[in-house]
Amino acid sequence: MSQSVVPKFPAVQKSLHTELKKRVQAYFDEKGIDSTGNPRLFTKALLMVLGFIAVFVHLVFFTPVWYLALGECVVLGGLVAGIGFNVMHDGSHGSFSTNKGWNRIAASSISLLGANHFMWNMKHNMIHHSFTNVDGVDDDIEIGALMRMAPSQKRYKMHRFQHFYFWALYMLLYLFWIFFSDYSKYFSRKIGNVPLKKMSVKDHIEFWGVKLYHILVFVVIPVIFVGWLSWLVGFLVMSLVAGFILSIVFQLAHTVEHTEFPVADTESHKLPDEFAAHQIKTTANFATRNKLVSWLVGGLNFQIEHHLFPKISHIHYPAISEIVRKVCMEYQLQYIEYPSMRQAVAAHVRFLKQMGR
Repeated sequence: MSQSVVPKFPAVQKSLHTELKKRVQAYFDEKGIDSTGNPRLFTKALLMVLGFIAVFVHLVFFTPVWYLALGECVVLGGLVAGIGFNVMHDGSHGSFSTNKGWNRIAASSISLLGANHFMWNMKHNMIHHSFTNVDGVDDDIEIGALMRMAPSQKRYKMHRFQHFYFWALYMLLYLFWIFFSDYSKYFSRKIGNVPLKKMSVKDHIEFWGVKLYHILVFVVIPVIFVGWLSWLVGFLVMSLVAGFILSIVFQLAHTVEHTEFPVADTESHKLPDEFAAHQIKTTANFATRNKLVSWLVGGLNFQIEHHLFPKISHIHYPAISEIVRKVCMEYQLQYIEYPSMRQAVAAHVRFLKQMGR
């Protein structure tokens, strides 16, 4: 049964979150470094954005032969996800730079991809990061009747096969996000059961400005230069690749074996655990020793650290993960981690199979 009231976290005397913050801050004080991004992150961000623009321009205005064009569409889909993970994500959390202006610019890269930052901020920063895996509140586990992503959600017969067909559904995420989800939130004025905060005139203008830009740049102009069919094939390839990468990375962080789906008390509306314990129990890491994976997904394979310290840039997660792991041992909390991407995907498939039973 989905929860209709936004839950609360219980107050505790010995706060785990306070202890974690104290130890992590001590690390930054000892090293004498900022908790935001560094030149390596800025270089990566620049490379990804310039790469995205270059591939797009080459596809539309210098259209290569079809087999090279398809390959470039795959690369473009990967860059959509890469910019989301590495640039927009840190920027939206204020961890990209010590400069607020650069954080706003990095966060605004979501507009380059056709999505609305206001909706993302509400859905991700305010709701998902607070009430992770809470059915009826966390929109990331609300896929509707097509999939069962939490034990409290209703099970349908087709869910017995969701561990087979999820691949296809995940590919549709980017298309669904750009062409349906943003609009649904805008007109319904809510995300799941949570009302949207009031949008300013500037928010409304930005919403429609980004959507008009996206239609013009990603639909109208390419159709004019390469034709309807070539555009359709290329746009679908790019979108399906981006959708799958975005989906699988986010799902491996929360909907795998061992992660929990807390339910608030029906009378007090309080969740079982304080904030930090809640985040640790509902989140998993994967492939943290794989530097290539960490580079490509913007440190989101260190999802436990990200949920505890979203305002710290992902470039610091490998170092602070050792601190978090040690505190988890002291507090007798399971630190959920899968050594490889393959093992994490397998754990996700087993989870989906279990939810379908």
